[in-house]
Amino acid sequence: MRKLFWSLFLVVSYSLSAIGFAQYPKTLTDDLGRRVTLQAEPKKIVTMLPSLTETLCAMGACERLVATDSFSDWPDSVKKLPKMGGLFDASPEKIVALKPDLVLISVYGKLQEPLERSGITTFAVKTESYEDIFRTTRLLGEILNQKSAAERLVAQIQQQIYAQETRAAKAKDRPTVYYEIDPTPYTVGPDSFIGTLITKARGQNIIPKELGNFPRISPELVVQKNPQVIVLTHPGAADLAKRPGWAQIQAIRTNRVCGFTGEADNLLSRPGPRVAEGLKLLIACLHPELK
Repeated sequence: MRKLFWSLFLVVSYSLSAIGFAQYPKTLTDDLGRRVTLQAEPKKIVTMLPSLTETLCAMGACERLVATDSFSDWPDSVKKLPKMGGLFDASPEKIVALKPDLVLISVYGKLQEPLERSGITTFAVKTESYEDIFRTTRLLGEILNQKSAAERLVAQIQQQIYAQETRAAKAKDRPTVYYEIDPTPYTVGPDSFIGTLITKARGQNIIPKELGNFPRISPELVVQKNPQVIVLTHPGAADLAKRPGWAQIQAIRTNRVCGFTGEADNLLSRPGPRVAEGLKLLIACLHPELK
């Protein structure tokens, strides 16, 4: 009888856990190293990064959003939500007025300070590496009490990535690549999520890993490395040859410059559920012979 009781107890406990009971309060560590306690399952959420908006929606939790940052535009349903500003021009007052249960923020921008003073719970996320995409997805699953949905999304993204890698494996060469985020110039290191996508697309990033994930570099470094392909996520392709020494770079001499703006830029620049679509764009750029 005692064995039967404990068996039933375990079944009931598991069932309650699976449907969301007995999970809160819970304390998790965010990417600022803070211990954040969630008193209850968050139902009114503000996301302040497009990648977080997309990941949350891809997990089937879009209806929990009450507002987003100014740049979140996918899926279409989030376009009509109130916009709270960007990384460095966010409006804490507007966020507080919404009385959200939770605000998902970047580790940059220091938005947590005014929000915490107003009694709003914040959770900071830093998604820079390829593995961070999956770690963040699982973390959101933990926060939202949606672990199964998070694992399904992780598996889906990995399957899509594998399909694109299989296509890229048919390429005959591995061109050297310079990827420019803006004309400052800021670029991507090989250990960043974009750097990993370049490798998966069978390209060779010219930026040394010791410079970091998203370093500002000297333009002379690009001249020295002489890449075979240049990838831009800003509308400045026409001006590249005007930079000192750049007219002699192989990618410019052979017109192997790929410019991605708007939606294409979003696919490449957001470490979220559509990352395989960004990889597909890179493969088409580096290996136009692949169909």
